[in-house]
Amino acid sequence: MVNTMRAPMLCLLMSFIMLLSTISGCISGDNDREGRSDSDSIYPSIWERHNLDWQMNHTFSYVLETGPYTHLEVREAYIEVDTSEIWEIGPETSVIHLSYWLPNNTLDGETVPVIAVISPYFSYGQPGSESSATNVVSPGRGEFIFENFVPHGYAFAQVSVFGTELSSGCFDYRGAGEGLGIHEAVEWLGSQEWSNGKVGLYGKSYEGATQWEAAAMGSKFLKTIVPVSGTTALHPLLYKNGSAEARSQVMHMNYFSSTVDYNADDLDNVCPDIVEGLFAGPVTYVGGEMDPYMQNYYEERSHIDKAFQNWNGSIYWVQGMQDWNVDPHQVFGGPPGTNWYTDYLDVGYDVRGMLGQWGHDYPDQWEKHENLGSGFGAEAIMNMTRWDWAQDLFEWFEYYLKGVGEKPDLIAQIQRNDGQWRIEEVWPPRDAELYSVPLGSCSSSGVFIGGAPVVGGSVPGVGGDQSIIVDCPDINIDFDMHISGLATVHLSAVPSFDGGQVFIEMQDLVTGVRIGHSTMDVRYHEGGSEPQTVTPGQEVTMMMEFQAIDALIPAGNGVRLIMTDTGMDYLAPACGNACVLHVLPSLSEMKLPLINRDAATVLSVP
Repeated sequence: MVNTMRAPMLCLLMSFIMLLSTISGCISGDNDREGRSDSDSIYPSIWERHNLDWQMNHTFSYVLETGPYTHLEVREAYIEVDTSEIWEIGPETSVIHLSYWLPNNTLDGETVPVIAVISPYFSYGQPGSESSATNVVSPGRGEFIFENFVPHGYAFAQVSVFGTELSSGCFDYRGAGEGLGIHEAVEWLGSQEWSNGKVGLYGKSYEGATQWEAAAMGSKFLKTIVPVSGTTALHPLLYKNGSAEARSQVMHMNYFSSTVDYNADDLDNVCPDIVEGLFAGPVTYVGGEMDPYMQNYYEERSHIDKAFQNWNGSIYWVQGMQDWNVDPHQVFGGPPGTNWYTDYLDVGYDVRGMLGQWGHDYPDQWEKHENLGSGFGAEAIMNMTRWDWAQDLFEWFEYYLKGVGEKPDLIAQIQRNDGQWRIEEVWPPRDAELYSVPLGSCSSSGVFIGGAPVVGGSVPGVGGDQSIIVDCPDINIDFDMHISGLATVHLSAVPSFDGGQVFIEMQDLVTGVRIGHSTMDVRYHEGGSEPQTVTPGQEVTMMMEFQAIDALIPAGNGVRLIMTDTGMDYLAPACGNACVLHVLPSLSEMKLPLINRDAATVLSVP
């Protein structure tokens, strides 16, 4: 537990001093940057990487120098775990299966650190179309680590969670049983005779979730995690302020149906949580959180808060700012008043970030970067793919898993929507100033959201229900607006029912390019996951927060807000046509976090 393992005040003071010393050369000015001494560094400066030669002819990035070691033949392990007390109904013991590759320097008795990918996706899919097993280096996941890091003296492991591939037991989707199996795998990897006792985890999406599950268990061997658009908790993955994504109704069963083999052995994979998962989506969608049933279900599947209390390690956070699969609020958000990125940094964790305008992708996954649409990353595409990603991660792993090299700067590399990269001390920036825009000073059409379609009351392209457009043309008439952080709208609304929903898309008023979005069920008007009964006819203030934005709106362009009852992959409100919301723009307010940066912060990338 970080809070008790370190003296808090001393930790904060020392972290602040170290942060200032590492960042000052990056953001104080061009002259300071050029005068910064890197003579003692064993790596090229991040500011000079764009001048170096990088391998750009593969599907992923490579380190600058190939390591001297080769890999040994794959080995496999079966770890027996006591699961007698983790499931109400299920096997007394279960097995975690993993495969691993050692570098050949272990033949001389050297101990090495381990990088592991923990996943449900080994032998994933219905019979005849499964993905590869753990003993095959996985394309799209394992290859990047295997080819870059094993030659530099790292072991690499692929681990299948309970109920998948050759691991037995229940497929406990993000539950306590899954976390126990993950923990035992990390403990095993850290305690082998060839291991130096330091384990790092890597991976995207579900394979980012398993990293947070591991951190929540607090293994002493787990030294660093690198979640790439990784799920931090199940509820905020599927709901945003009570607004339900369509997949929330089927998520648990979709995974279960793809992990079983459809034979008698599948009975070992069925536990009570499977049944709970079938009901979790519909119950939450229709009735909100139903304590204690739903509260317990989602609390068990919240991991980032448990890691905050139980684990002592470092985090390299990677997030797609245009990710609609694992939304940015998994990192930049949480319960009202929290922001996980800064919360971890503020109590003494070592945190670094790479935040690009890509979707559900790795920083170097250029083939997917090229598929982005306008307003969803396309404007940044020419400067998006990070061919220095392997090198950046190499320097991180070398320090935290081997103790080699200088400590990496604890910075956030952030890409703006027009493609420009820069370096910040932390993101969202602490010096952002909130620019208030009373919506009463803007022009608006319509006052109702939701209900049955009405003639002339719809917005082209956003559906047939009643909608509202708010245009604010003059808010930036004299200056460029650089929005950086979590914009908000405090929306006054009068519900006609105990339910209703607002989805807001923010656009550049002149170009029509999407800037960001926010969504909220009126029962969750105070934010977070705690619903309240709303009384028809009684005005409430909906405390809406946009997904993370880093975008530039040129001077004079202004902002447009389009308000509907749903958008993109969110479900319409469960109350249907009965829950019309009367919105009062004249009593509502938008706040935009604005920053002003000069050329000294701009990062040229390969």
